Amino acid sequence: MIALVQRVSSARVEVEDVGETGSIGNGLCVFLCVVVGDVGDDADWLADKIARLRIFSDDQGRFNHSLGDIGGEVLLVSQFTLAADATKGNRPSFIRAARPEEAVPLLQRFSGRLREEHGITVEEGHFGASMSVELANDGPVTLQLDTQSR
Repeated sequence: MIALVQRVSSARVEVEDVGETGSIGNGLCVFLCVVVGDVGDDADWLADKIARLRIFSDDQGRFNHSLGDIGGEVLLVSQFTLAADATKGNRPSFIRAARPEEAVPLLQRFSGRLREEHGITVEEGHFGASMSVELANDGPVTLQLDTQSR
């Protein structure tokens, strides 16, 4: 799994023909891609890692607080383009991105783990839909995490 994690002061996602499906205040906007071969352990590890990331500032401005420490929320947006390979030609290949039947259950496991194991509020977009995401990047703080690198 590949995650692009952005610390935000607010974020919202709107799904074409549906409207707003998620909105958060202070927390993290997580763009998440399931890669071919990912398993449940990857979803669990990544959810735990993101829940415990100390990327929120304390009183001295140091990164010492996690989502739980600040009562932060997560806006989860599935994004298969994180698996893009643009090394050859000008049109990226997305062959590494998992098919929906493999990806959706792992996305659900990831969000469920954040909710159930860590007590974090998670708002979401819709898998495979055309979405518009608005966010106020705080810092800016942006991290890329990949379960293949652990």
